[in-house]
Amino acid sequence: MSFVAKTKSPAEWKLIMNVVSTIVEEPSFEANAEGIQFRGMDPSHVAMIDLNWPNASFEKYECDKEFKLTLRIEELSKLIKRAKQNNSISISAEDDEYLIVKLENGRKREFQIRLIESSQSPQQVPKLALDSRIVIDKGVFEDTLNDVGAVADHITIETNNDEIKFIGNGDAGKAEITLNKSDEGVSEISSKVESKATYSLQYLLSILKAIGTTAETISIEYSNKMPFKIEFRLGEVGGYINFYLAPRIDDR
Repeated sequence: MSFVAKTKSPAEWKLIMNVVSTIVEEPSFEANAEGIQFRGMDPSHVAMIDLNWPNASFEKYECDKEFKLTLRIEELSKLIKRAKQNNSISISAEDDEYLIVKLENGRKREFQIRLIESSQSPQQVPKLALDSRIVIDKGVFEDTLNDVGAVADHITIETNNDEIKFIGNGDAGKAEITLNKSDEGVSEISSKVESKATYSLQYLLSILKAIGTTAETISIEYSNKMPFKIEFRLGEVGGYINFYLAPRIDDR
């Protein structure tokens, strides 16, 4: 009984380490014949990540039973960061005791990480029918959040079918940024009804920093006083990472 997942480069592993570490310290990855999945919430139950990495994404993938791989994200991240851009990475397990990490590019390096018991209960992905959708360049969205963050800790987002407004109110003042369908970097703005909700800027900026340059375009969805969803691709064959953020409590 064994599990092996091999990629040609460390790029996707580094992305996953960055993203998952924004909300949890001891994630539980689930591996089965279809691929690798992760679902987890931060301790305050404000943010959630839903990750699906299908088997077709890998140079080599084998999994003949279900594996639950719980570990300290910092320990795996340290090893992934040791990989050069042209290194292949192989992650494997034969039991519930160790995860084996191999970095190869001529020179072969092998590490073992002790797996730990999971303290998290299984998470369900929220079933949401969200009214507003925006497809936007990641850089444009990040710049907009940083503009609002110059004066506020929370961001209020208002959308109709033609434009989207990002508004921040703080002790230092007020910011308002408006984007239209015709603006550079905006691919889509659609809204079944006018939507408005408020969210924590810290969480949004953390996830965008974790994404880094791996995603040029992201999809955003939300509704009145409903969770905010960011979706971006993981690889080229159907993998994805979805990030969910609950609205500000007094705005529900």
